[in-house]
Amino acid sequence: MTIYALIFTLAALGISETAYLYSRRRAGKRPICVIDKETCHAVLESKYNSLLFGIPNEVLGFAFNASVATITAFLVIGTGLAEILNSLMKLIVASGLFMSLIFTYLQWRVIKAWCFWCLMSALTIFLMGVILAVNNFLTS
Repeated sequence: MTIYALIFTLAALGISETAYLYSRRRAGKRPICVIDKETCHAVLESKYNSLLFGIPNEVLGFAFNASVATITAFLVIGTGLAEILNSLMKLIVASGLFMSLIFTYLQWRVIKAWCFWCLMSALTIFLMGVILAVNNFLTS
């Protein structure tokens, strides 16, 4: 049960991050960047900000985090589909990890600039993956 609480908390954090970025984009304002404002905005305004089907990355991130939060909520309340939901969550988190690696690589090698929000999102997803991996190791 504790792993679900941790993953749900990380997903809630991810939802707030992506909702903030989306709200700033909709308002036509730049988000507050904690590290270097110029490099952060270079990443957020790059052509790589909408990699899949022209959907902004923060919208995809919001959908990812909302999916993880919903699955963990169903796991906590016990719907009887624990095996399927656990497998689905692992698949979604693995996909998120893969995308985070791609986005981090793009920041590092292609855009050559770092975005605080993007790195926080990658860290959040990485922590979800670590929690799932450790739990999998401990329960097998």
